[in-house]
Amino acid sequence: MRLTTAQALVKWLLAQRSETLDGREVPLFPGVFAIFGHGNVLGLGTALEEHRDEIPVWRGHTEQGMALAAVAYAKAAHRRQVCVATSSIGPGALNMVTAAGVAHANRLPVLLLPGDTFTSRAPDPVLQQVEHFGDATTTVNDAFRAVSRYFDRITRPGQLIATLPQVARVLTDPADAGPVTLALPQDVQAESHDFPDSLFTPVTHRPPRPRPDARSVADAAGVLRASRRPLLILGGGVRYSGAAARALDFAERHGIPVTETTAGRTLVPHGHPLYAGPLGITGSSSANALAAEADVVLAMGTRLQDFTTASWTVFSPEVRLVTLNAARFDAVKHGALAVVGDADAGLADLGERLTGWRAGSSWSSRAAAERAEWDGRIDALRGADADVPSYAQVVGVVNGLSEEHDYVMTASGGLPGELIGGWRGSGRVSMDVEYGFSCMGYELSGAWGAAIAHEPGLVTTLLGDGSYLMLNSELFSAAFAGHPFVAVVCDNDGYAVIARLQEGQGAKPYNNFYADCTTSHAFPPRVDFARHAESLGCVVFSASTVDELRAAYARAREAAVAAKRPAVVVVKTQPSAWTEAGAWWEVGVPEHLAGRAAFDAAKPGQIRYLG
Repeated sequence: MRLTTAQALVKWLLAQRSETLDGREVPLFPGVFAIFGHGNVLGLGTALEEHRDEIPVWRGHTEQGMALAAVAYAKAAHRRQVCVATSSIGPGALNMVTAAGVAHANRLPVLLLPGDTFTSRAPDPVLQQVEHFGDATTTVNDAFRAVSRYFDRITRPGQLIATLPQVARVLTDPADAGPVTLALPQDVQAESHDFPDSLFTPVTHRPPRPRPDARSVADAAGVLRASRRPLLILGGGVRYSGAAARALDFAERHGIPVTETTAGRTLVPHGHPLYAGPLGITGSSSANALAAEADVVLAMGTRLQDFTTASWTVFSPEVRLVTLNAARFDAVKHGALAVVGDADAGLADLGERLTGWRAGSSWSSRAAAERAEWDGRIDALRGADADVPSYAQVVGVVNGLSEEHDYVMTASGGLPGELIGGWRGSGRVSMDVEYGFSCMGYELSGAWGAAIAHEPGLVTTLLGDGSYLMLNSELFSAAFAGHPFVAVVCDNDGYAVIARLQEGQGAKPYNNFYADCTTSHAFPPRVDFARHAESLGCVVFSASTVDELRAAYARAREAAVAAKRPAVVVVKTQPSAWTEAGAWWEVGVPEHLAGRAAFDAAKPGQIRYLG
C-alpha cells in the first residue's frame, strides 16, 4: 500500500482497538490534540484531514495544555484509551515536555508526535532549529528522552513497521505504561513507501493480567498470617486493573483495614467499616494512626511516593512491607517482599492462600473508630463560621452537590491536601489528583481532557489563582469545542501553600503572596478572573461566602451542561486555613531557620530500608 509516512501512521492509529474494564471494544486512539506548524501541517496534518470523520482532532491553544488534556483523558479512561498530541518542531515541541513529565511520573499513556528537522539537512539551519556544535544528530526533541517510556526518531518511512508494535506495547502494558514520543522529521512525514497491508489489520489490545510467581504469593501469605495488625494500601494500579471490588472483598474476608493513596483515591466507599481514610501528608490522621501501628503493610499498585509515606515516617520501623505490583521496578522498593503481577489476579491468588485467616476484631474495628474522629474534624472545618470560605468549605460544597457519576480533580498548591483528605466518595472511581508531578496548569487543561473522556457525569476542577494564571488557554479550547466542565477558582492572592511552607519553617515571607512580591506600584493591579474567563467563552459566576458559593456552584453545573462549555466559579478564599493530617514531610531546611529543630527531631524516625 503506497502511503506517506504520515498517512501510514494515521491509518495504523485507526486500526488499533482497546477493551475497556467493562468489556466494551473502543478505539485505542479516540482523538488527537493538535497545533499545526510548518513541521507537521502538511505531512501529519494532511493525513489527519483525510480521516477527519473517523478520528476527531481538537485544536489546542498551548502545546503543553493540549498534551496535558491528553494525559488527563488517559486517566479518566483508566489507561484503556490513549490520546495523541502533535506539534511542530522547536518551541511547540518543547512545550510538550512538561506534559510528558506528568505522564511519566503518573504512569499514564500518551502518544506525542512532535515534528522534527529535515533528515536531508539540505535547507539547514531551518526555522526553529537549534544547532548543536558537536553533534549534528541532536535536535530539541532529544529533550523528550528523559521523560519518555519509549522514544524513536523516524528517519526512514519503513522504520514505522518495526517501531509501531513497540509503541502499542508500551502504551497498553500495565507495568510499562507511560508517554511514547515519535519524533517525525517533516521531510520524512511526506515521503512515500510501500507498506504491507498487514500493518493496518485491526488489532484489539487487551492489557495482560500476569499472575505472580506462586512462591512469592506463598511467602506473602505466610507474612500476613503471622501478622496481628495488617494494613492494606490501595494505589492507582488497583484502579487501572479494575481490582477495587476484589480488594474490598479481600479486606472484608480477612478483616484488614484499608487506606488509599493519592492515585487510588475514591476506590473505597467512604462509609465502609474497614475504611481508615487516605494515607500520608495530604491524607488523614485516621489512616496515619493505623499505619504507625501496623506490623504488616500490603501495598497494592502503588510506588509509595513521599506524600503517601510521609517521607517514610508514617510506618513503624519494625513494619514488614509486602508489595503487589505489575511493575517489578516498584515492587522491589525499600526491601519489600515483592509479589509481581496484576492486582486483580494477584489478589485472587493471595486470597486462596489465606482461606480461614482473619485479623483480630479489635484491630479491624480501629478503622471506623479512627475515621469517625477524622470525619468529625472535617465536619468542624466545613461548618466553621467564616467571612471568607476556606478550602475545606469549598471542597465540602462541591462534594455535597456532586452526583454519583461526577468526577473531581485538582493538581497543585493546597487543594490536593484538602481534596484528598476531605472528599467523601461512594466507591465509584471519581477523582484525579495529579500529585505525582504536581503540575500547575493541569487543573484546567486536564479538565478539558477528562470532560471529553468522562461519561456520564460532570467534571469539576478545583484550582488556585496561581494555577489559573499559569495556564488558562484551554478554557477557550474547551469552550470552542463544546466540552462542558466546572472550574472553581479559589483566589487567595498568591502562592499560599508555598508561603505556608516558607513561613512555617521560620523563613521570612517573600515572593509568594502578592504583598511580599517586588513591584514599583503602590497599588499593584489585580486580575479580574471572572471577566477574563468570560472573555475566553466561559459561563461565569462569582461568590464571596459559603452560601453564595453553594448557589453559584449549583447554577454553574446547570449552565455548563446547557451551554456546552466550561462554567467558572470565582471565589475569594482564606489564605492560611488548612486541613492538617499530622504527618511530616522532608524539605531542605537551612540550619539557621527555626524549623530546623523540628527537622532534626523528625529525621531519625525516617525509615531507610525495610528488608
